[in-house]
Amino acid sequence: MTNRLYYTEPYRTDFDGTVVAVDTVDGRTHVMLDQTAFYPTSGGQPFDTGTLGGAAVTEVVDREDGAIAHVVSGSLKVGDVVQGAIDWARRFDHMQQHTGQHVLSAAFDRLFDVRTESFHMGTLSVTIDLAREVTAAEVARAEDEANRIVWQDRPVAIRFASAEEAATMPLRKESIRTGPLRLIEVEDFDLSACGGTHVSRTGGIGVIAVGGWEKFRGGSRVEFLCGGRALNRFRLWRDSLAATQKCLSVAPEEMAAAVERMQGENKSQQRTLRGFQEKLAGHEAHTLLEKAVRSGDQLVLVEALEGWDAQGLKAIAVAAAAEQPNAVVALFSTTTPALAVVARGREATTDAGALLKGLVAQFGGKGGGKPDLAQGGGLAGSPAQLVESARTLLG
Repeated sequence: MTNRLYYTEPYRTDFDGTVVAVDTVDGRTHVMLDQTAFYPTSGGQPFDTGTLGGAAVTEVVDREDGAIAHVVSGSLKVGDVVQGAIDWARRFDHMQQHTGQHVLSAAFDRLFDVRTESFHMGTLSVTIDLAREVTAAEVARAEDEANRIVWQDRPVAIRFASAEEAATMPLRKESIRTGPLRLIEVEDFDLSACGGTHVSRTGGIGVIAVGGWEKFRGGSRVEFLCGGRALNRFRLWRDSLAATQKCLSVAPEEMAAAVERMQGENKSQQRTLRGFQEKLAGHEAHTLLEKAVRSGDQLVLVEALEGWDAQGLKAIAVAAAAEQPNAVVALFSTTTPALAVVARGREATTDAGALLKGLVAQFGGKGGGKPDLAQGGGLAGSPAQLVESARTLLG
């Protein structure tokens, strides 16, 4: 078993260890040491990275036999005494997020008796899954209470206890582990069994900011950020807000109303444009049919049209097929990737869906439809290539 230095020294950034085993797993080198400060993926917290004997540590795995495997880019051999160095920025970020999770989960538990079912630390934010749905007011109160504990800079202590001793303690969540337990205690606020790395005082968390929440499996999933991550999210929102404010020429407090107003105006304009397109489609279809060529018992019309969206192309194709019952119409946009619409009149025999399928097979994209009408998009050919291919498929 590996001696886990991070259990008692989470602020330690370097150490010396002796290589006790080297394995190759799925083509990757796994190095085991007699002791390590590298944290392996466990309990919702990702692994540490850094270097080991000059080799980059790209992953750290907690093996079932109690050893910790360091996945390294270089080669080491049994008996080597190597120096390990932790990527401190990554480690401290994880310490902030994990301790912040304890405090926020305890706030929900103490204020509303809402249990945290699971916790996940991603690369950009952290989530906790709560046992029931929570309201906006409850989220705000829990966030305020959690930050009160952060700003009081309370001590965060590491304790060890047997399973029997832990059973008599006020743990926030009962542990399912057997044997000695490692406990993380936020003074007069939270006591939880945990093997992760944590800051020594709550002030090290910096701030706990809830980014959002949603319904999830009968409960709520709450996204939050602590410390440096909260600062990075604030900078992102600040820059986005400033850019949007500049475009809209309104004060920050007026932005939501301005965006809502613009959306309403856009929908109105889209309805007006759609009406004009539908009226124009009949005239466009009539004009285009003059270019149709006869192929057996059918009239074939294949064109690429500039300035029309999917709905416009569909309206023209349907109008042309209605005007000439024996017509087969294939229309494409001039954009890349291209849109495509195929329609046929009631007396035509070509399968519109099959024709579109043949075009997608040749140019990519996706789409589908019925024998009398099909449409798709994402076709990678040029307008000339698409027209030529459609005419070839139509014989």
